[in-house]
Amino acid sequence: MGVVVAIDGPSGAGKSSTSKAVAIRAGWNYLDTGALYRAVTWLALEHKIEASAQILLALQKSPIRFESDPHNPQIFVGEEQVTQSIRGSSVTENVSRISAMPEIRHELLKIQREIIDKAEKGIVVEGRDIATVVAPDAALKIFLTADLDSRTVRREGEIDDKEIDVRASLDSRDLIDSTREISPLVMARDAVEIDSTYLDLSETIDRVWELLRERSLLGLPIVAILGRPNVGKSTLINRFIGRREAIVEDIPGVTRDRVQYECEWGGRRFIVMDTGGWEAKPDGISIAVSAGAEVAMEEADVLAFVVDAQVGALDEDEILVQHLRKAKKPLILIGNKVDGEREESDAHGLWSLGLGEPYFVSALHGRGSGDLLDHIVKELPEVGRAGSADGFRRVALIGRPNVGKSSLLNALAGTQRSLVDDVAGTTRDPVDELIEFGGSTWRFIDTAGLKKRANQASGTDYYASLRTQSALERAEVAVVVLDASEPITEQDLRVITMVEEAGKAMVIVMNKWDLVDEDRRDQLDKEIDRHLDQVEWAQRVNVAAKTGWHRDRLAPALRTALDSWERRVPTAKLNSFLGALIGATPPPVRAGKAPKIYYATQAGIAPPKFVVFSNGWIEASYRRFIERRLREEFGFAGTPVQVAIRVKERD
Repeated sequence: MGVVVAIDGPSGAGKSSTSKAVAIRAGWNYLDTGALYRAVTWLALEHKIEASAQILLALQKSPIRFESDPHNPQIFVGEEQVTQSIRGSSVTENVSRISAMPEIRHELLKIQREIIDKAEKGIVVEGRDIATVVAPDAALKIFLTADLDSRTVRREGEIDDKEIDVRASLDSRDLIDSTREISPLVMARDAVEIDSTYLDLSETIDRVWELLRERSLLGLPIVAILGRPNVGKSTLINRFIGRREAIVEDIPGVTRDRVQYECEWGGRRFIVMDTGGWEAKPDGISIAVSAGAEVAMEEADVLAFVVDAQVGALDEDEILVQHLRKAKKPLILIGNKVDGEREESDAHGLWSLGLGEPYFVSALHGRGSGDLLDHIVKELPEVGRAGSADGFRRVALIGRPNVGKSSLLNALAGTQRSLVDDVAGTTRDPVDELIEFGGSTWRFIDTAGLKKRANQASGTDYYASLRTQSALERAEVAVVVLDASEPITEQDLRVITMVEEAGKAMVIVMNKWDLVDEDRRDQLDKEIDRHLDQVEWAQRVNVAAKTGWHRDRLAPALRTALDSWERRVPTAKLNSFLGALIGATPPPVRAGKAPKIYYATQAGIAPPKFVVFSNGWIEASYRRFIERRLREEFGFAGTPVQVAIRVKERD
């Protein structure tokens, strides 16, 4: 299921016109739930039936089918197309009565949700109770309204029967709707109201589009950077994004997975996708790398083919050109390592590839990169294929090399999403994947294994560690993977400290449990008591990633950690707790005087942050005591809790 936009509001507010136009602009599906109720009403009138049981029986014989192409939405009852028939006066006069039947609403609700679930990219759903009943978890909810006069004028322009008193019909329908148990005239709590009384259609559409952009619900265009190994693809990406983030080394094949970075140029945001070097005859792990580059061709909106201009076009380049042409997407030929006019003169031989004018750049020195970005931006579609900020919880898989992070990712996905090899450190870059398990969809970030401290590592490992830290910053919860079959190492503890200092929720996964015998289990218990006492609040889950054993226990642990991470304690309860705590155990005396604590407040969540106001400094041990008792009283399993002291003199 893609992004869901729910637009509801009273009849005649302009929901259909707005929704179809937004869906067309975004390249998404469209669903008019009101058309489904009209279709059922048409079916009841056609068969002259009144009872809900009879209508449901007729629906089984003649099921409703909605074609959700916003350019030409159509609705069928059985084999009969009724798109126009359902707009007649008799259907209009009876639809409120039929749609009020609980059994009918329940049946249509199932149909509506099935249509929504099948929309891969996104869908705009409109009706009169979409955000409150049909799609309560929609990424964007809009309550589109207008005064009765404006709605009357709009509805009169939509129907052919001029004898209908449209104003009276709308007024009557509003009255019926207002008496329903869940009224479609009530705006969802988290909806955005748009009053279109004084807006024309284009202005209303622009307002919805602004909201989509503000909430990052429109997929960004993807530009795939493709080419043979060591032609400078990662260097070019670093030039585009303005920082050294893509791994760069003289060794061919350093980039192995498809990695995405956000870029902005000329006011346009888009994604550049770094890929492993494509080889015509790969072997070993290069087979998977080349396959990943081919997948990138399918996923991207624009293809950027990079050739080493100093070497010129090789036979392998010409083979790749054949694949690129088959993709039938905007294609940009880039001659890299063109450092001056002499190199540019020699590089004109790239015209022989038959891909049109080549763009000459020096990724290392920046020559020509601005002109190239100008051209790329011109080729971008308004809405791209990149995943949007769709509300999925973000999980970082983190740990030292070869503890089984990628194997765990693949086990959760039920398929190979990330490269797994016997060589430690196969994963070099963070890789985002949407994975459905445990009844939810999660956005997992598989990261490179952390070998050393970032300031001690060099080359590939140094930049991989920096990007792992960046992945952790983007995540909400970290799954720290440890190898249960081996002793807990200093690097394991550094990883855990990194998560705690980042303020992220945390679940510790003890992987390779199938290799743990009774002796190792006893030793592990001692190691946990000795080394993990600093994060005793973190839940631990024992799994065997290769077999999938106990993988079902991870989702509940993640939910608990995230719930705690975002938990807010009411101020009254917090201060009642604090008063009882101080009364039973006052803060320690310092310099012959005990500090006085006034009150506390929760300053924030994610993670929970508490500020305690006093008239003097409070020992760190007492702050830790307050934190421990906060956990005992209010939970907070799976999240760090921050307690700060603010000295405040009172008059």
